[in-house]
Amino acid sequence: MEHWQSLLLGLIEGITEFLPISSTGHLIVAQRLMGIGTISPADKEAADAFAICIQGGAILAVLGLYWKHVKQMLLGLIGKDPGGLKLLFNLIAGFLPAAVVGLVLHHWIEDHLFGLWPVVTSWMVGGVAILAAVWWRKKNPDTSNKRELGHLTWQLALIIGLLQCVAMWPGTSRSLMTIAGGLLVGLTVRAAVEYSFLLGVLTLTAATAKTALDKAHASGPEFAHHFGTAKLMLHQFGAANLAIGGIAAMVSAFLAVKWLVGYLQRHGLAVFGIYRVAIGGIVAALILTHTFSA
Repeated sequence: MEHWQSLLLGLIEGITEFLPISSTGHLIVAQRLMGIGTISPADKEAADAFAICIQGGAILAVLGLYWKHVKQMLLGLIGKDPGGLKLLFNLIAGFLPAAVVGLVLHHWIEDHLFGLWPVVTSWMVGGVAILAAVWWRKKNPDTSNKRELGHLTWQLALIIGLLQCVAMWPGTSRSLMTIAGGLLVGLTVRAAVEYSFLLGVLTLTAATAKTALDKAHASGPEFAHHFGTAKLMLHQFGAANLAIGGIAAMVSAFLAVKWLVGYLQRHGLAVFGIYRVAIGGIVAALILTHTFSA
């Protein structure tokens, strides 16, 4: 992997991770276009690990932006902020469904859904769903009072967590499902976005840690059977590329998150629905014209 490739992948990760357009789908397409992860099973294993580990940069960006909530939860743990403790329990409730489903179906998802056609399908279905929801809201405006983050209950958080499980299908978008879930249970736009970002920190941290600790199962070079996935990735791509990708993800995620909150409050999700349908159509056309294989 060249440095410019790790920089580009980091920018893609940071920009798309918290937008409702699927970072996983974009990274799969970008890696295919650059020929990364296509040489052997071990190369693909390392590429998948790289894509997950640079999420650490995006995690740091959200921790910095939402340090107030993080501090609140830390104070809650030592009994000094009941609201912070409640928020922490709500995040755990939202995280548990994905943790259980992820542990059970992780390998099946990697084996069957990490292809271009599954990504294209989820991009387009999700885009149409967003546009249909926007149309419905215009015809049936919701005038009821909305909940702020402090009024979220663990039962409602669990519903958001169940919807997050759908995003394990690459291309669906974890942010889309959790923001939509937050709006569904009655949160304000700002509260839904904030909960989505904070839940993302917990979910992505767990996914990154699991990848770093997992044993490689690729049927490639012999070292893949003796070292963890993280070491396999570093052997293939080097520490410098991981650092470049992580820093690029952190900076771009910081800017994307700051922009998204205000944008959604002013304009809603429609543009993301249009984008998802458009990029799904473009990638489908590239596959059908054999520009690259599915």
